[in-house]
Amino acid sequence: MANLRTDEVFGISNVVSAYSYVDRGKLDEALARHLERRNHVAIKGSSKAGKTWLRQTVVPNALVIQCRLGKKVEDIYREALAELGVRLELSRKSTSQISGTVEASSKFGVALIGKVSAKLGLTAGYSSERETATLRQPISDLKFIAELLRESGKRLVIEDFHYLSRDERKTFAFDLKAFWDFGLFVVIVGVWSESNLLLNLNHDLTGRVREESIVWSRRDLEAILDMGGSALNVQFSREVKDRLIEDSCENAGILQRLALEVLDKAGLYEQADSRVSIHNVHLAEDAAMFYAEELNTTYQSFAQNVASGVRTYPNSTGIYGHAMAVIFDASDEELISGVSIDKIFRQASQRQSRIQKGNLRTVLEKFEQLQVDDQGRGLVLSYADEKVRVVDRQLLLYRRYCTVRWPWEDLIDQSEGREAFRGIADR
Repeated sequence: MANLRTDEVFGISNVVSAYSYVDRGKLDEALARHLERRNHVAIKGSSKAGKTWLRQTVVPNALVIQCRLGKKVEDIYREALAELGVRLELSRKSTSQISGTVEASSKFGVALIGKVSAKLGLTAGYSSERETATLRQPISDLKFIAELLRESGKRLVIEDFHYLSRDERKTFAFDLKAFWDFGLFVVIVGVWSESNLLLNLNHDLTGRVREESIVWSRRDLEAILDMGGSALNVQFSREVKDRLIEDSCENAGILQRLALEVLDKAGLYEQADSRVSIHNVHLAEDAAMFYAEELNTTYQSFAQNVASGVRTYPNSTGIYGHAMAVIFDASDEELISGVSIDKIFRQASQRQSRIQKGNLRTVLEKFEQLQVDDQGRGLVLSYADEKVRVVDRQLLLYRRYCTVRWPWEDLIDQSEGREAFRGIADR
């Protein structure tokens, strides 16, 4: 039998590694219990905090829909039903009124629509124009959609819920109340800092949704290193552990990646035949530096996109580069908990008096659109509830190890150059 490879134990992966998966605070058990009850479940945590591994472990039979910036709630339902062989045509007249049709696009879909139609006492229309008979059914509310998803036997999971706009999140929160009434219970996964996000969007969800946070303690993070190290017959020294945990920014995914880099730099690629001790703290430093340098293209691209967007904003003349500088001068703790627009405006206006709070708010409201790619992916910083928060904690590691000139520094220089020229011209 071949020895375990180090990448089967540590590293960022789309599949759960049983060798380094830690159930922090018995959260798995708690979530499994919530899933057996008549309520929706919301899982929140930072990017790479382990939300997907947790969901894969606790909800193995899931119908997973990935959100992207610009996606509508109706798109979620279309994609979910398409996975079941059902084509959905839907329009929404208001938060509570929808109309449309469902049509089978597979044998499973035909059976599913037929079963739900019979259950609801409806007559569906068959068509034999194609070789495989299809089934078409008009719908006038969410009940038929809910029943289709229930009868599929799979739990609907909405990943990256934070990518939806606030209006779409609110619409979905109202749909969740209807789904609860119909006995369909959903799992929502995403990044947000405020408590009970869904309840704030729809107070009628009180008692109908259970929110759980993925927060890693130092003990939990150390358990990852101990468990994975034991599987590989490797022991990390106290100094190496401390450095890896500090550079992980309280994030399990970053820790996983750093641990794998340390082993690579130590020349260990598979399970050791005898006990090996990793005690050179410089390996951890080198691993963090390598990881940060690898992120350079990602974050420079992010910064250029944001700076370009700010530069082209009407009447900005580059002055909002000062706001970006304030955001990036904030501590790790502030960016994790959220930097308020009041603080950003106060400090930025001290640097540039022409900044107006109303215009700053408008710029920040467009903030997320400036960051993502054409597929709506790549969110680094979010703006919600008048606070800017870090979504991707790799940014914290990157700025800790890389000394770079951010493009908004050029915006500031250009703005100050124009101010100086204007002052000379006015004399």
